[in-house]
Amino acid sequence: MITTTFKRYEKKYQLDAVQYQNILPILLAEMKPDTYTSKNDSYMIYNIYYDTQHYDVIRHSLSKPYYKEKLRLRSYTIPETLEERVFLELKKKIGGIVNKRRASLRLNDAYNFVSKREYPDGLKQSEVQVLKEIEYFLENRSIEAKAYISYQRTAYVGKNDPNLRVTFDCNIKSRQTQLFLEKGDFGDFVLPPNQYVMEIKILGAMPLWLARALSELKIYSSSFSKYGKTYQEYLSRAE
Repeated sequence: MITTTFKRYEKKYQLDAVQYQNILPILLAEMKPDTYTSKNDSYMIYNIYYDTQHYDVIRHSLSKPYYKEKLRLRSYTIPETLEERVFLELKKKIGGIVNKRRASLRLNDAYNFVSKREYPDGLKQSEVQVLKEIEYFLENRSIEAKAYISYQRTAYVGKNDPNLRVTFDCNIKSRQTQLFLEKGDFGDFVLPPNQYVMEIKILGAMPLWLARALSELKIYSSSFSKYGKTYQEYLSRAE
């Protein structure tokens, strides 16, 4: 099992097709496609989001608290068997700083851990620590799978600053039935065609050239959440 920790600031923006086309050449002057984007032009991300029966996790998140966290299961391919590896991730945001802890598990082990708190055999101490943090999250809530969300991503990293990362997500789909990654990629589109969610991920201050470009193109930060949007769509259908 592999454990990974990320700690950084993240800013989100909603872009239309014109804004996307205008900012892309500016980015490419200072940035380059990441490993996955350079291989395939873009790549897919598939997620299962977990919450309480009454959506307490996302409701708290949408209230813009100082501290929030969420649990999701993530894969970069559609698993064909329960033996394929996926990421179980606990994402925390404290005062604008994002800390993401994740563990790579076999899909079946991930399902069993969330539902039964069963630890896979042969874990290292660092791996146990990540799962203990996730277990603490689970013990304080009655959690179940609540949403499937997938999207197409292109990602760029700074040529001179590898800690600067910018991603564009489009073709965002969600569903609230058949909440298993191995069931395949289908659902309703969350945003209209040619709409993008851009995320800027940095360890410190935003580079001046990027801040200037955002200002000149009138691209302003947004609190857009893919899972939050899915929840709001659910509420509108329930009315």
